[in-house]
Amino acid sequence: MLLASGNFTSSIGLLRLQYEAFVRALWVFYSASDIAVSKLMSELTAESARKTQKLPMLSEMLKKLEGKAPKILLDQLLEFKEYSWKPLSSYIHGGIHAIQRHSKGYPVQLLIQTVKASNGVSIMAAMFLIIVANDISKRGLMPIIQREFKDCLPDEKI
Repeated sequence: MLLASGNFTSSIGLLRLQYEAFVRALWVFYSASDIAVSKLMSELTAESARKTQKLPMLSEMLKKLEGKAPKILLDQLLEFKEYSWKPLSSYIHGGIHAIQRHSKGYPVQLLIQTVKASNGVSIMAAMFLIIVANDISKRGLMPIIQREFKDCLPDEKI
């Protein structure tokens, strides 16, 4: 919707938020301590907000997922971070990417890549939901969806 309405910088920034929220969800499910989860679930106050500032940042959450989260998900998250983290951070923090693209325009390929990356994170989230739901009838569904909509998803690595 943001891309369709011409809000390109916001749409690219939202991709980073989508990615971070998904990593946090995996971290909470697979490796967060009960204390960390209780900090996130507590009533919002100045004190509770201060306590959550001590929770792990993204890189640490990814490290804590090693050996706990499904390898395929973790590998995809690490690859996303390797190639996308710095440019996405530039959009979030008003860096050179955001300034230059806003003033000089957005290449269509960048916008297509943004949609595909967002769809890729959504596919990973759907895989995770199947795991969390423990619904055997849904196993194997995501590869079918990925094949059917491969033109809307990031290119697969061989």
